[in-house]
Amino acid sequence: MAELRVYLKLESLRRQFAAYMGSPTRARGYVPLEGMHSLIIEIAPALAIHHVSDIALKTVPEVEPGILYTERQFGILELHSFDMEHVDRAGAAVLKAIGQKAEDQLKPQLLFAEIVPEVTDSHAVILNRNREASMILPGESLLLVEMMPALFAAYAANEAERIAPGATLVDCQMIGASGRLFMSGDKLELEKARDHIVKMLKGMSGRKS
Repeated sequence: MAELRVYLKLESLRRQFAAYMGSPTRARGYVPLEGMHSLIIEIAPALAIHHVSDIALKTVPEVEPGILYTERQFGILELHSFDMEHVDRAGAAVLKAIGQKAEDQLKPQLLFAEIVPEVTDSHAVILNRNREASMILPGESLLLVEMMPALFAAYAANEAERIAPGATLVDCQMIGASGRLFMSGDKLELEKARDHIVKMLKGMSGRKS
């Protein structure tokens, strides 16, 4: 029996996050576009994700797989389509196949949420060397958010851009032990994004362990 760890539906991918998902570091399959709807699933054991992928793609061949990835313990699948019905049907087929509900996922745990005001030029250089999205500029403020499971960083990034479209997505680390979001911009804009992310993560359903 596969364990459902994350069942994450993202409505209408925002411009920066869609571009990040379409980068070579993320898109291992079909590239998602702005405005598409996305479903990201994480299960254990890792190789069970191939069974899940087979079920989803045979049930709804219209959906496109963007990520099919196995890390040390968990398997990850991302599907997307401009039609939300396609995403919902694929997700329902997966849940039925593994005998679980969306609410059986792990509830996200917020580990850290802070804003660094007006980063120095040397700090910006170090951050930009490790980025996978856009650059942070000296003098901009930096929003840092960390959570578990890691895939919820994708949700945080898309929601942050929705509520604070003037902010810049610097990096979104969504695979690993924990997820991390880096966004830059005006401090007031980032405060709005931070407060929204914290509220949305705390309100998500799921089991504690």
